[in-house]
Amino acid sequence: MKRELEIEFKNVLTAEEFSRLTNAFCVRDEEWSVQQNYYFDTPDFQLKQQKSALRIRLKNGTYTLTLKQPHEDGLLETHEPLTTQTATSLIAGEQSLAGDMARTLQSLHIDPAAVVCFGALTTHRVERAYKNGTLVFDYSEYMNVSDYEIEYEANDRVQGENTFMELLQSFHIPKRQTKNKIERFYEAKYETERSS
Repeated sequence: MKRELEIEFKNVLTAEEFSRLTNAFCVRDEEWSVQQNYYFDTPDFQLKQQKSALRIRLKNGTYTLTLKQPHEDGLLETHEPLTTQTATSLIAGEQSLAGDMARTLQSLHIDPAAVVCFGALTTHRVERAYKNGTLVFDYSEYMNVSDYEIEYEANDRVQGENTFMELLQSFHIPKRQTKNKIERFYEAKYETERSS
């Protein structure tokens, strides 16, 4: 397993703001990559209660299991590569988490066998190097919802936040309270189930 600290800033955008930004950064149609995120938790959301999240991401034909946990400077991410067979079995609920990730969940008092897949979110993404960090343009689709978002990944929290705020201001985009993708996914899933 590999661990890294993620320091990122994000802002949801309107379709018009997203179009303005991607045009300004000369994003071409052929640059978009697609990744599929499968989200996991226990039926009573024990991970969410600990402000943590678990996902399997399919990107460039490779599956990666990632646990995100709160950290004073951002998010601590723990990654574990998965074989296609293991990933598809976990998504289908045919097997339970095992190994290091299972032990990590047990240390959080979560039974790995209780973890289930709640569904998928598809993201179309382009990244750009920008002022000592990485700018990320995301268009996501999930539960009959589409949304647009810009993220800025930085190495330093203070410098990163200043750079991100300056970018938003230069494009006259208001700073909005932005939930992460997994929170938006679960809210849309809840709304869909409530209305059906």
